[in-house]
Amino acid sequence: MSDQSRRTFLKAAGSAVGSAALVSGTVSAGGSETPNTRFLVDLREVSRSEVPEDVEVVHDIAELDLLAARGDPEAVPGTASTTPDVTVYRDSTYEGGPVKERDAKARGGNGPAWDSGAPTATELQWDKREQRVGDLTENPGDGKTVQDTTKGEGSRVAVVDTGVYDGHPDLADVVNAELSENFTTDQYDFRPNGAGDHGTHVAGTIAGTNADGEGILGTAPETEIVAHRVFSGVPGEGASTGDTVAALAAAATKGCDAANFSVGYPPANPETDEWVSGVKMAYRRLAEYARSQDMLIVNSAGNAGIDMTPDDVISLPTEVEGIFGVSATGPIGYLWDDKQASREDKALVKLEDGTDSPAFYTNYGEGTDVSAAGGDADLEAAANDVPGWYYDLVFSTVVEQTENGPVAGYGWKAGTSMAAPQVTGAVALVRSLRPDASVEEVEAMIQETARDAPGGELYHGAGHLDLRRLVKRAR
Repeated sequence: MSDQSRRTFLKAAGSAVGSAALVSGTVSAGGSETPNTRFLVDLREVSRSEVPEDVEVVHDIAELDLLAARGDPEAVPGTASTTPDVTVYRDSTYEGGPVKERDAKARGGNGPAWDSGAPTATELQWDKREQRVGDLTENPGDGKTVQDTTKGEGSRVAVVDTGVYDGHPDLADVVNAELSENFTTDQYDFRPNGAGDHGTHVAGTIAGTNADGEGILGTAPETEIVAHRVFSGVPGEGASTGDTVAALAAAATKGCDAANFSVGYPPANPETDEWVSGVKMAYRRLAEYARSQDMLIVNSAGNAGIDMTPDDVISLPTEVEGIFGVSATGPIGYLWDDKQASREDKALVKLEDGTDSPAFYTNYGEGTDVSAAGGDADLEAAANDVPGWYYDLVFSTVVEQTENGPVAGYGWKAGTSMAAPQVTGAVALVRSLRPDASVEEVEAMIQETARDAPGGELYHGAGHLDLRRLVKRAR
């Protein structure tokens, strides 16, 4: 299927999804306020003492001179003192294929119960194989892998998302439960608790430990993850700007080297969408604070398939100065024939589109700093359930909520959500080698070592992430 037809399909499908995902008690981007609404209070426009007592403060984000509040925004004096607390969305587009349960340990076995003859978990990780992250092949040759130099030891990154399931065998030793936190208003902890496995998938891409050699290997398996949950486990409730800004600011305060933020907003027009200026202001202050604490915010560029360059289109928070935006790439045809003879790295050269080709859904243009592996899809193949079509998505850790509790597994997702954690893992590698490197130095190393890719600067910014060149520069 042509690149253009795949993009056109997504725009139609994406708008249908976005319009259905509104948060109760919050203003959606383009929606209307509910009586008990959430809003942000700018303490540079109004003093704390002027905020009425019947306005509930949900988050006091003192580092940014902001409050996330609930109540009547008109009760706060000053027309410029409040802005709507709009809904945020997870930047993943597709899920596909059967979820592989990692239940052998529960049955007393030694590893996952893969179907006989099916690709193993490590074989399905094209994103890590293209980067030669670790020894995932049976015939690695004489070349060094990225993890021969560093595995991210000594670094710390935040995953601001749906929560991270630290009971997954590939994540059990990397999540700092003491520092992890729930930033929603529900009663649960930092784990997903019904909020979905998006954050768990992201975490595996960053720091999966491949616990027994048959699981997910992350870019930086020896980094430490701080899980900040901003999506609620309560049905009908989602994530708000106030929750996410508070969570990101707290990540910087906790000494994180990077914060993965695979979250965004629908494309907006800054001239007609009134919420844009207030939200942009919040993220601008956030970026300034994060950078003052030497933390890089890594953000997914969005999945609307749009050029973010025109002045009448804006994608937040990617386009805010100081936030590192990542577009997505992916292959078409990886392991589709599913033959043993084509396994290992041979599969990376038998592709219709290369792993660094722009994904059909990715935003591009203004705000794109680099591209990274987020997965792609041939929609005709997906619609016709062609065997293996989902192998072009990103394979990582997932969790399913069941009546008997959470069940760890592996599954496929695609989106700029899946591309951002590739870069977050890269930051962990750099900071492991150069703990005193400034944010500006880390950014420069990632961009200067990125390689040229199909579509050029428009789709890839400085280029496509290249971990081998990066760690060689950082040593």
